[in-house]
Amino acid sequence: MNTKTTPKDFFIQFGATVALYVAAGALINLALSIIDYLNPDALAGYFSPSSIAWPISMLAVLVPILYVLEWLVNRDAARTLEKRDIWIRKWRIYLTLFLAVALIGGDLIALINIYLNGEITGRFVWKVLAILLVAGCIGKYYFFSIVSEGGSGFFSRHARMIRRGNAWFGIIMVVAAIVGGFLIVGSPAKQRAIRFDQQRVNDLTTIQYQVINYWQAKQKLPAALADLNDPISNFTVPTDPETKVAYEYVATSSNQTFELCATFDLASQDTSGQGAYNSGVTVPMPYPASVGIISDSWVHFAGHICFDRTIDPQKYLPIPKVISY
Repeated sequence: MNTKTTPKDFFIQFGATVALYVAAGALINLALSIIDYLNPDALAGYFSPSSIAWPISMLAVLVPILYVLEWLVNRDAARTLEKRDIWIRKWRIYLTLFLAVALIGGDLIALINIYLNGEITGRFVWKVLAILLVAGCIGKYYFFSIVSEGGSGFFSRHARMIRRGNAWFGIIMVVAAIVGGFLIVGSPAKQRAIRFDQQRVNDLTTIQYQVINYWQAKQKLPAALADLNDPISNFTVPTDPETKVAYEYVATSSNQTFELCATFDLASQDTSGQGAYNSGVTVPMPYPASVGIISDSWVHFAGHICFDRTIDPQKYLPIPKVISY
């Protein structure tokens, strides 16, 4: 039977398809980011919270939309049997099944290939299992959606039960991934504190650069940070992004050593090998928190921290002065 597809049918089916594919991609990305974080790899670079925050944001919005649209689709199919035969529904189901099988097959091929080359790692195995779980859950749901429409016998009723159970299992996977993501990145308040600390490091880096330029130009350190303000180059010494308090600066009598201080909300974390994105977080060193002074690094603990800097005149040569006649 060639059942007419109404605009309502089209947009519900199309919306459910988009929500399904984007949510599935977000779930896989979130799972892979969690696996990367929990299984560090020396070649992976630094972890970025955005690799977890974005998938969580998408899942929180798209999964409820997907389930509502799926409920509308199943309700229409149950009320009007002809709705099961509309072309967009059939294309959507069989395309999803094809993509799920293709994803599972490609995943298994990659696993076997890596294993035969002797490069298999626990990190990779966990990623393969995560993709298999997501693709298998989606494929199983739509497969039993077709089987459940075969009639009202025991097998059809059993297929409907499996489909409903699979839908609940999908919710469990999403909730588990979101909870795992929150456990890794922390609360929004923690992320805000991390961003403040990163801005403080950026500000201190900028101030350090300006101090060195000042020394190269005048062969002396500035007496105070205010000496670095330059309206011509439009540079103004930054202040703490959260408290707006000026950063501390102390120049020593040697005219080559100075100290920069700031108050940090959190200690810097070692995220090397836990992701493919460089968040600019430096690697912590084993300094006791009571010392309060850290040299040659922007690694910091929580609280008031000072950084000693020494200008090497052989590396940072003075800028020669031009004499005009």
